[in-house]
Amino acid sequence: MEEEKVFQIALSLVPQIGIVNARRLISYLGSAKQVFHSTTSVLQKVPHIGPMIAHEVKSNLVLKVAERIYSDCIKERIQLFFYLDEGYPNRLKQLYDAPLLLYFKGNVNFQQEKVLALVGTRKATEYGKEITYQIVKESIDDDVLFVSGLAYGIDIALHQACIEMNVPTIAVLAGGFQRIYPSLHIKYAHQMMELGGIISEHPFHQKPDPRFFPMRNRIIAGMSDATIVVEAAEKGGALITAEYANNYHREVFAVPGNLQKVFSEGCNRLIQKNQANIFTDWLSCKEQLNWQSNPNKIEKNKSLLWSQLTDDESQILALLHQEKVLAMDEMAWKLQKGINQLAMLLLNLEFQGFIKTLPGHRYVLK
Repeated sequence: MEEEKVFQIALSLVPQIGIVNARRLISYLGSAKQVFHSTTSVLQKVPHIGPMIAHEVKSNLVLKVAERIYSDCIKERIQLFFYLDEGYPNRLKQLYDAPLLLYFKGNVNFQQEKVLALVGTRKATEYGKEITYQIVKESIDDDVLFVSGLAYGIDIALHQACIEMNVPTIAVLAGGFQRIYPSLHIKYAHQMMELGGIISEHPFHQKPDPRFFPMRNRIIAGMSDATIVVEAAEKGGALITAEYANNYHREVFAVPGNLQKVFSEGCNRLIQKNQANIFTDWLSCKEQLNWQSNPNKIEKNKSLLWSQLTDDESQILALLHQEKVLAMDEMAWKLQKGINQLAMLLLNLEFQGFIKTLPGHRYVLK
């Protein structure tokens, strides 16, 4: 396993390879180790892998760097999650541009039932900070994992509120853990590791770079069921995160603001263009995300014996009992069933009160 991790790191470092080509190589050749042990001619038989990429893979330079990075991870107790690993965030794994490799330091369950991104301007007003604090406070009984970017303004207001109230929170960084940015927030990053943590697609020594910030926003959006934008100007990182969330077919909420304030323009524009739901209160947000049962729904008898279900329905419930949370496409692959057939089975089980739908076409037992 240790040797394979070194090869996985090395694959993520190959110049010009890109996420899609790296995944393609793994798909065709079976493992990162096998990619590096393959000949140039074998590599070039993989679609879209030309002489340049094949040459870079065969270079020993990335392997030597990868060995040093792996050594740093062991020393600093950094966990590595390759996109095929069981511990890799499931919500992120579904996405075409998900990072090949994630570096994580902390203590949290990525696969927990409710994950919410909350982002906003670096120049937050007191109103924005109060709304952020209120959202965290009202969500305490709902076991939500909050994700943001450790930046000034709304991001750090979220992390501080979570730390104060012992709510799990993750910061997605635009660089390695040795160079946490901004440095003023290092103490909060360390506090978050007890209940939450820090995560990045960049190795330990990587300096933050302006190019990395928009890319880290896709991780914030991709890890989450939904994104709340609290305050944002007409342009900025928070709106990039909202755009990613919309592209990933995740829910987006925006807190409406004063029409005369610059840092309300972004949120108001998202609502105006139907690119975000209006956020009015936590209860309404939960209802839209189907994070609470409908009080008007007639309770079903959940003690119903599985023998009264069809074989297909029993297989679905058994799989959900094992996996806890599962996306429809992954369920279809595991059960070897067509999407249309599976959709009808899931709908029937939901009507019977056995399962419920989560954002992103994911399902859990009730």
